[in-house]
Amino acid sequence: MPELPEVETVRRAMQQHLVGRRVLGVRTSAKPLRQPLPAARLRGLAGDRFTGARRRAKYLLLDLESGRTLLVHLGMTGNLVFRAPGEKHDHVVFVLDREPPLVFSDPRRFGLVLVLDPEGEEDCPYLRGLGPEPLERGFDAAYLEAQCRGRRRPVKALLMDNAVVVGVGNIYASESLFRARIHPLVPAHQLGPDQLKALVREVKSILRESIRRGGTTIGDYLGSGEGGRFQLRLSVYGRAGENCLVCEGPVASAVLGGRSTFYCPNCQKK
Repeated sequence: MPELPEVETVRRAMQQHLVGRRVLGVRTSAKPLRQPLPAARLRGLAGDRFTGARRRAKYLLLDLESGRTLLVHLGMTGNLVFRAPGEKHDHVVFVLDREPPLVFSDPRRFGLVLVLDPEGEEDCPYLRGLGPEPLERGFDAAYLEAQCRGRRRPVKALLMDNAVVVGVGNIYASESLFRARIHPLVPAHQLGPDQLKALVREVKSILRESIRRGGTTIGDYLGSGEGGRFQLRLSVYGRAGENCLVCEGPVASAVLGGRSTFYCPNCQKK
């Protein structure tokens, strides 16, 4: 599933190649995504111009001259690409004033495309109750300590809770905990000040490194352009049974909240 670095990679592509272009028309498929496509509202964007590309958590927010905002969530397999339409899983085609069109494609249809009216972000249920962005100053050791206080949830589950901090998905939580030498199943309230500082530092470092490398291309998500290159830098994620890159012991896996998590039992002692 696309996580924060993948979505940020797409946002940067939209900022570079979409902003300033005018919508001439919009075509939609009849198939619903996570919820039915607002076909009439999307067609109503004809004549509008894109003025900005933002990201909140894993949501893309594409601003328009009219004050409206196009909200896009990539789901598990969605992508925004500039190319000729006509492939099987194309669901929204934005015909622009310069070729090629912008296409939202999503084979598994867990994505989301909505049109928000001016001031509509405050009322959007998908954007309410979100925690701070992990790369902003508000996410620091003091904040994380307050969130961990009294909580017996495994630290990895807490790190993946969007009400605590947004966008730190399964891959990057596993990698950050490994670099911070923290076992993913340790109860959050047991973390000490030095561990919290290390974890915040590694979360920020991992995410920045992945963004620089275009994200991670694994499984269903194929990314934009050349795809992500961070998969070449993974230390534990998806490497169960292989040798740890630090101690050469076997990397282990466990199921937490229905998701596989990866760690080194030697480097990340519980």
